[in-house]
Amino acid sequence: MTDDRKPFYARPLVQMGMVAVVAAAATLALLALYSNISMRKSEAKQRSMKLVELGETTVDPAEWGKNFPREYDSYLRTAEGYSTKYGGAGSEGLPLSRLQEDPRLRTIFDGYAFAIDFNRRRGHAYMLEDQRETKRVTERPQPGACLHCHASNTVAYREAGLKQGAPGTLDEPFTSPNGQAQLMAGFEAISKMSYADASRLVKHSVACIDCHDPRNMQVRVTKPGFIRGIDALARSSQPVPHLPSIEKWRKGDRSAAYDPNRDASRQEMRSMVCGQCHVEYYCGPKVTLFFPWHNGLKVEQIEATYDAYTFPDGDRFYDWSHGRTGAEVLKAQHPEFEMWSQGIHARSAVACADCHMPYMREGAIKISDHQVRSPLLDVSRSCQTCHRFPEAEIKARVEIIQDRTKALMDRAEDAVVALIDALQQARKDGMNEVALQPVFALQRKAQWRVDFVNAENSMGFHAPQEAARILAEAIDYARQGQLALRAQPPATGAKPGN
Repeated sequence: MTDDRKPFYARPLVQMGMVAVVAAAATLALLALYSNISMRKSEAKQRSMKLVELGETTVDPAEWGKNFPREYDSYLRTAEGYSTKYGGAGSEGLPLSRLQEDPRLRTIFDGYAFAIDFNRRRGHAYMLEDQRETKRVTERPQPGACLHCHASNTVAYREAGLKQGAPGTLDEPFTSPNGQAQLMAGFEAISKMSYADASRLVKHSVACIDCHDPRNMQVRVTKPGFIRGIDALARSSQPVPHLPSIEKWRKGDRSAAYDPNRDASRQEMRSMVCGQCHVEYYCGPKVTLFFPWHNGLKVEQIEATYDAYTFPDGDRFYDWSHGRTGAEVLKAQHPEFEMWSQGIHARSAVACADCHMPYMREGAIKISDHQVRSPLLDVSRSCQTCHRFPEAEIKARVEIIQDRTKALMDRAEDAVVALIDALQQARKDGMNEVALQPVFALQRKAQWRVDFVNAENSMGFHAPQEAARILAEAIDYARQGQLALRAQPPATGAKPGN
């Protein structure tokens, strides 16, 4: 007799049970996946936790951090030391001296406070502390205008403006007419104060309120110098294709001033908030701080603005008289916004924040990294989102640009120092002051250009060809000055060849 009984697993009831178990497991897996997706979606919507009320008087970043702990955590990390080949102040407690790294700067800045103390910049956490402690401030009297870019001063300006008689109250929105009147009046008043007195009015370096509207967290600009400067740029005739909102404003009736908080796009604002401080500006005692953008953003356009400017006392514009030559020369600050404006990234609508504050993910939440620093320290998020090349190759390309810029800058500094030495000798030999004036003008041009690149914090990377052009002109002007001195007849009583 044949046994034709089926195996256990082949029996219909068993198979139906197995199908039911698999179906149940799949259902549970799908439900778990759905729950996870729903949770992540909900998490992504809940980007902040409203634990405290933020307003136009909330200056302390720690208060903002209660509602935005992720952004605040990365903001705190700006206190961490770091270095790249040409940037950062290292990991030590004290910043590195650029005067020790490059002794030529003492000659170039002779007679100016930068010849006393000039250090590498540390992170944003130290911007107020380092300014308060630099010998440029402790050993030389400075105006309150210097705080414009080194402190969270929006509320201090508005409070001072109210004391000056500006209308309204401090609780009114920053962008309201009264808020703006308070800001500008206070800016004028504090700029005229001594640095010591003005410094007592502020407690924090750059803070959340300087870049964000507390009502809705929209990015905004708050520095009076930038608000006035960008309007001056808009009113100029120079093309600014990387800032399309300005080109659009120019086509309108221009009845109202260009206002970045009203007219600029969000992507433009992600560079403008950085351009509030990372720029060239005049910051001295003779007139209220201003951005020299009336003729454009290029080095020679800024120079033309300064050359045409007359101080209220009747003197032409200059930052100081050079200690060794007597020439009336210019000092660049940190023109990152201007140099970036001439580069391919600006023309490609890449904002400062795209590279220096790249997006990061924590779970389902996407935020900007507020540990503002060199993109070279996080190539994967800063560079490789656009440039699909190995990290080593990207770093090598950057280093080639920076090494070439540094080599050109060394040659430009050598040329400027040689001109300064030749001018010093000419004055010692008694050369006619009238004959020296054209050479002083050449020193002013050469020194301004080499300092423009030296003070800019990318070692040429923001606009490599522009940096090379500027340094080439610096070398040319310095050598022209030396040739002009050689062409002069010997001073009366001087021995030939001296």
